[in-house]
Amino acid sequence: MLDINIISCLNDNYSYIIKDPKSGLVGVVDPSEFKVIDRWITKNFKRIDFILNTHHHSDHIGGNKELKKKYNAKIVGSKLDRERIADIDICLEEGEDFKFGSVSFKILFVPGHTIGHIAFFSKNEKIIFTGDTLFSLGCGRIFEGTYVQMFNSLNQIKYLPNDTKIYCGHEYTKNNLKFCIKYDKSNKDLDKKLNWVDERIKNRLPTVPTTIEEEMRTNIFLRCDNIGVKNNLGMSGSSEELVFEKLRNLKDIF
Repeated sequence: MLDINIISCLNDNYSYIIKDPKSGLVGVVDPSEFKVIDRWITKNFKRIDFILNTHHHSDHIGGNKELKKKYNAKIVGSKLDRERIADIDICLEEGEDFKFGSVSFKILFVPGHTIGHIAFFSKNEKIIFTGDTLFSLGCGRIFEGTYVQMFNSLNQIKYLPNDTKIYCGHEYTKNNLKFCIKYDKSNKDLDKKLNWVDERIKNRLPTVPTTIEEEMRTNIFLRCDNIGVKNNLGMSGSSEELVFEKLRNLKDIF
């Protein structure tokens, strides 16, 4: 079983330090900054073998260079980010397998937030690192891609096994929850989650990981086919793609 440690960085970012007990390999997913990661590694594992990047944004690769220099780690990312992630060593394509010791990650191409965004999915470990594509109760802004790309990327993720744990790039859950409640008013699962989220945040605990099953019940961006959501938007006869576009635009100004 992969050892996963959630590391809070910057204002609301999450990086993840992972270790494969069988091989002893250590990796970090989306290191936002050097000092926080280095301090944790120095105290615990004293090595980093791989730096896994979901996309090229600075709040996900900010610690890359210094971590690579200190630990001689290899930087892993999307082939489409070859020119945008400095000193990248391993460029991955959709459907490719990335071997991390005894753990195999399937590379999912999930554009929308950025053109080259990827996710790292392990079926055996039942985990996925989604970066800024899928959040707890939300999804990423569309900066470089299209609404259709993001919609398709989310659909690709939501049809993974229900017990897949989702490790995303930010602690956005409380604000995402408020948005979901506004436009999915009759969803009782959201009411149940409100107290839990408040309690986690009050105690400065992460609201991740979540699961595919949980997100399918509560994340409005995965519920574009729901008649209640469509009615709340006045879009009862609209396609799921148009409902998604409307929701994403509403969230941008929420």
